[in-house]
Amino acid sequence: MALTHEIPAVPEDLPRTLGALRAAGYTYRTVKEEIRANLLALMRDGGERFPGIVGYDDTVLPEVERALLAGHDIVLLGERGQGKTRLIRSLVGLLDEWTPVLPGSELNEHPLHPITPASRRLVAEHGDDTPITWRHRSLRYGEKLATPDTSVGDLIGDVDPIRVAQGRTLGDPETIHFGLVPRTNRGIFAVNELPDLAERIQVSLLNVLEERDIQVRGYQLRLPLDLLLVASANPEDYTNRGRIITPLKDRFGAEIRTHYLRDVRQEMVLVRQEASLVATVPDHVLEVLVRFTRAVRESPAVDARSGVSARFAIAAAETVAAAALRRSGLLGEADPVARIGDTLSVTSTLRGKVEFDSDEEGREVEVLAHLLRTATAETFRARLAGLDLSGFVNLVADGQAVETGDLVSADEVLAQVGTVPGLAKVLDRLGLGDAPSKGEAAAGIEFVLEGLHLTRRMSKELTVDGKARYRGGATSRRGDRPDGD
Repeated sequence: MALTHEIPAVPEDLPRTLGALRAAGYTYRTVKEEIRANLLALMRDGGERFPGIVGYDDTVLPEVERALLAGHDIVLLGERGQGKTRLIRSLVGLLDEWTPVLPGSELNEHPLHPITPASRRLVAEHGDDTPITWRHRSLRYGEKLATPDTSVGDLIGDVDPIRVAQGRTLGDPETIHFGLVPRTNRGIFAVNELPDLAERIQVSLLNVLEERDIQVRGYQLRLPLDLLLVASANPEDYTNRGRIITPLKDRFGAEIRTHYLRDVRQEMVLVRQEASLVATVPDHVLEVLVRFTRAVRESPAVDARSGVSARFAIAAAETVAAAALRRSGLLGEADPVARIGDTLSVTSTLRGKVEFDSDEEGREVEVLAHLLRTATAETFRARLAGLDLSGFVNLVADGQAVETGDLVSADEVLAQVGTVPGLAKVLDRLGLGDAPSKGEAAAGIEFVLEGLHLTRRMSKELTVDGKARYRGGATSRRGDRPDGD
């Protein structure tokens, strides 16, 4: 379930007093019992348990489910951009949609299980007439990005001098200004990048994970907190820049490794899901970007410890869509469609997302351009292997040429090409359908021309105004081939 600021109205049929709550058969369950019951119900009904999570069905999610069923607190360990935070936030959907709370309670106390002296007095005084309210599950999630300046007060709480001055005694929970963790009582609390949390601050979480109480300035408050604690960490931070202290690691019931998606199709689904595309990006263009991302990830020129985030592919898709929209704005096209030539812009705009080895300093764009050509060639072979493309080769026979480019309209591309034998089969293989738009047809044609060039069946030169001119024969210019270096 995605977190949202739009909280639905509390249903009218829910009890409004403690007596009515008991009469309706409500019982107190801990957060972990609640999650376990709801997870099992979804399993039995075949419902979606982790919406928006792609590619983890057979690897990460079974481990997460076992941890939740066991009632374990969890630390997710993996490189950046592997969906750790997204996965953590999806756990909110396993909570009850509505849960009863005592009104005014800072700790979201259950009417059947008050834990602070003030709430116990309230229930004792009013009995079954104690008023109750209801809290939506989207409000039962707390999150903190661990930073070196995070304090114990931020996470756990601190003594409020004003309350002490009003006559309350130290050690009384009513003198405490509670931090993020206790305020998420009866919910899920997440600590992102846990190793970045100073070790002395990590110590403050020890009691929360084991004894389920908190300590503030030496005063131990016997408040049995009820929450699921989940943390994320990057492996390089885990061992180098920072670390999770051994006693804290020992208190997490499960350490689960995440990974980058292992299948091209799954990563394409993820990019479609997450990217905000301002123009049509055909599947073959998206596949090139995904294969490009995977090639960058595996390149020896890239620092493997830092990883290449899924956000790289998402930003690439958004950039390519923006290039198509720019072309439509400048040329007056009504149907902006991304073409393979639009991918060239990502090599310069996205290099800041990649950590290169020091030996590659100054060659970053060159390395990325080579990997992009490789990804394009791989996609060409995967999509169009076995098709007769001689009709496209014949387009540039006898010295003729076809020009494409960032500011060449779809109409111009189609006018140069005319009727090409085999075009319908190409468009079908590319998933562009029986009745593609002009922009989609031009995208398919440009992809074939570029693929033929990269597989040495056509030459290509760049004009002074930035256009790509495809001609017959194979070019010998270094760097134009996927195997050029």
